[in-house]
Amino acid sequence: MFNFEFYNPTKIVFGTDTIAKLDQLVPADARVLILLGGESARKNGTLAEVRAALGAREVHEFNGIEPNPSYETLMGAVELIRKEKLDYLLAVGGGSVIDGTKFVAAAVPFDGEPWDILITHGRNVKAAMPFGTVLTLPATGSEMNEGSVITRKATHSKLAFMSAHVFPQFSILDPTKTLTLPTRQIANGVVDAYVHTIEQYLTYPANGMVQDRFAEGLLLSLIEIGPKVLANPNDYDLRANLMWVATQALNGLIGAGVPQDWSTHMLGHELTALYDIDHARTLAIVLPASLNVRREGKRAKLLQYAERVWNITEGTDDARIDAAIAKTAAFFEAMGIQTRLSDYDLATEAVDAVVNQLEKHGMTQLGEGQDVDLNVSRQILTAAL
Repeated sequence: MFNFEFYNPTKIVFGTDTIAKLDQLVPADARVLILLGGESARKNGTLAEVRAALGAREVHEFNGIEPNPSYETLMGAVELIRKEKLDYLLAVGGGSVIDGTKFVAAAVPFDGEPWDILITHGRNVKAAMPFGTVLTLPATGSEMNEGSVITRKATHSKLAFMSAHVFPQFSILDPTKTLTLPTRQIANGVVDAYVHTIEQYLTYPANGMVQDRFAEGLLLSLIEIGPKVLANPNDYDLRANLMWVATQALNGLIGAGVPQDWSTHMLGHELTALYDIDHARTLAIVLPASLNVRREGKRAKLLQYAERVWNITEGTDDARIDAAIAKTAAFFEAMGIQTRLSDYDLATEAVDAVVNQLEKHGMTQLGEGQDVDLNVSRQILTAAL
């Protein structure tokens, strides 16, 4: 296991009827901006609960943060905050709203062009506004980490940044707020959390026994929960477990002291930026192909994954790896998520376009061994056709 430092200051408030606790969590004299995505929080009553809990505080709203939050939209929130001299942010939504809120929190006090935060991946962030979250969609884990992914529409760029300054102060996780979500979003959430876990687990052995077993437990839970949560949309316990698994998948714990990959995400980001495919669906396209193309470097962990997660213990090494990759793709398909570029009417020109974007954004040495160069990325995308 590698040396590591683990830090996570986010307070989690989990369970039913927890939105009322905002009154204790948000400073009494705060001038609050609530950031929202679409109209779901308003229609299902969540926004009304939030506003009631905030009581007499001055509250403003900023609506319209996209599923892939855009720099152009978020700069509108930055301008509003500066104009109204607001001092506290509250994200009400899923990972995209929370990611967007993190960017806004960092951009308001930033000295310079805020897009530089993304270009430097957050290394130049010196401060950020305080904020909390009310999570309505389990998927990204953004409610308990310091990462954010933002899209710039004008350049078809989708970049990530990380900074300890943008950990949420608190996150309220009430599983009942997920009960009205469309099936598509729940399926996306399951796959997103699954691939988050894989990116930190399926690399090479580093003797991180705790991390491995924890990751395997999360994967097994998602495999069990996934089909059930689609078949039983009103089951509170299933939604509660999915919400907590998704948070644990990317709060830093399972990635501490072990190698991490993230190349699937980098390729997926470019597919989303170019073709507006849901983030989780791009991951489902890329991951099986990546595991197949990169099987030699991942051989030991692929065999461990086959045995411990899929209970595949018979056959040659290659046969077991083949079966594990096939089961992974089949799980995504069972969640209603297709796993080929051709399923989205994309052909070889998409391969060229994504590789060109990877080169443009400096994504030329990806993966846990920095060996996913443009040629390997092209092989992966070609295998995903």
